[in-house]
Amino acid sequence: MQTLHTTSLRVRDNQLWILDQQALPQQQNWLDASSVDALVGHIHALRVRGAPLIGLSASLLLALLAENGMSRDALSQVLTVLRAARPTAVNLMNNLDRMKLALAQENYVAALGTEALRLVEEDKALCEAIVRAGSERVPRGSRILTHCNTGGLATAGVGTAIGVIARAFEQGKVEQVWVGETRPLLQGGRLTAWELGELGIPNRLICDSMAAALMAQQQVDAVWVGADRIAANGDVANKIGTYSLAVLARYHHIPFYVAAPHTTLDRHCPDGSAIPIEQRTAAEVTGVAGSFGQVQWAPQNAQVWNPAFDVTPAALISGWVLDTGVVTPEAVAAGCFQPLAGV
Repeated sequence: MQTLHTTSLRVRDNQLWILDQQALPQQQNWLDASSVDALVGHIHALRVRGAPLIGLSASLLLALLAENGMSRDALSQVLTVLRAARPTAVNLMNNLDRMKLALAQENYVAALGTEALRLVEEDKALCEAIVRAGSERVPRGSRILTHCNTGGLATAGVGTAIGVIARAFEQGKVEQVWVGETRPLLQGGRLTAWELGELGIPNRLICDSMAAALMAQQQVDAVWVGADRIAANGDVANKIGTYSLAVLARYHHIPFYVAAPHTTLDRHCPDGSAIPIEQRTAAEVTGVAGSFGQVQWAPQNAQVWNPAFDVTPAALISGWVLDTGVVTPEAVAAGCFQPLAGV
């Protein structure tokens, strides 16, 4: 396969490398992800994360394993293992569905390589289309609150919600970005604050519990977030804490937007109650670990509930900005999750 280099993925000499997002921002380490066990471990540990990026990394690995001589039957088994690596992020399933079709072709080695690279290029184009549509909805002087991480670290392109914010900033329309720390893994504090700083966008980090006070002081003009899965009725699964922001935004009459590629839409999932929610290890809540080591602050026997995602009902969302266009609340209320024509 040809050499490939995005913000968080590299292919070189038929090996897959990922940027360790657990070590950021203090360290920028590239880790080998050229085996199934390695990539699944990186996905579970969130060293590689972001719904689009997870799907792309799995697709690239499948293609590389084929080029390195793995049989069709073995690749089919690998596809099943990769599919189960992150149950909530539907991009993974959508990408692997396309890779499965390539695997069924007579010259499956070439077909898998072509399809994996096509998915990377498509993701870049999807991001650009989202950014173009979303930035049009950002008024001048906006102070935007965002959650988790939705930039180039999570995609092959410029990102989704952060991509919208960055483009609007380039257009002179963003005054300030409020970055929710995003407990328990602090992906806002570690990754989004770093990305916005690299882009030169004014930002201030807040604890997740500060959002209500900030909104009450009229310091937030809009909330922009990404999505890991969008149900057929418009309900959205995203990083835990997103639902809280949507409730707060509705109470304070603040627009709440979701920016995501169409590959995040799961038309086979009727509503948010059918979205599988990943439960993660208690250690993420009872302490913290990183490049600095590990700290435990809770009692050793503390019982923990740690869902990775929550579901925001469609009724709380002001608009779904997809690469295919913008879906309005009116369309969803009419039972039709379709983007505006011509957008």
